[in-house]
Amino acid sequence: MGAVALAVSGTAQADTMPQLDFGNQLLTAQVVWGAVIFVVFYLLVSRWGLPMVGSILEMRADTIARDLNQARDARADADRAVAELTAARKKAYAQSQAAIADASQKAKAEAASRAAEQEARLDAQLAESEARIGQARIAAMASVGEAATDTAIAVVARLTGVAADEQRVRDAVGQVLAERGLAQAA
Repeated sequence: MGAVALAVSGTAQADTMPQLDFGNQLLTAQVVWGAVIFVVFYLLVSRWGLPMVGSILEMRADTIARDLNQARDARADADRAVAELTAARKKAYAQSQAAIADASQKAKAEAASRAAEQEARLDAQLAESEARIGQARIAAMASVGEAATDTAIAVVARLTGVAADEQRVRDAVGQVLAERGLAQAA
């Protein structure tokens, strides 16, 4: 029973882990062929596959770098365009402000000119009106003297019943008007 147990335990050990049975020629052939396949696969990958992948990665890196350079150039162009636009906008704003100031100055000068013309015309009308008023005053004062003389003669005649000396009444009325500054003495 001991030999059967030993045989059973030996076969059990070989049955449970045959990959570790290096006494088996099949295992040695598998290990050798695995190493050969690994070396061939390694050589294929290192000599043919990786250079292709490397060239693809290099091409992709060049494309990315070229795209980034184009993007930088485009951004620089856009920044220049924005700067030019900003400068043009500021220049246009300054020109418009200058035009507005110029137009405002012209409008003020024109308004001042019109105001001076109106003022001169009004001054002329005022002087003409004052002259007419002066003439009307002189005429009115002359009428006042006559009216005062006629009234004084009528009052004296009514109160006294005697006709007054017309020349003496005129002289007295003229003197009173002259004292008051209403007419010149006759």
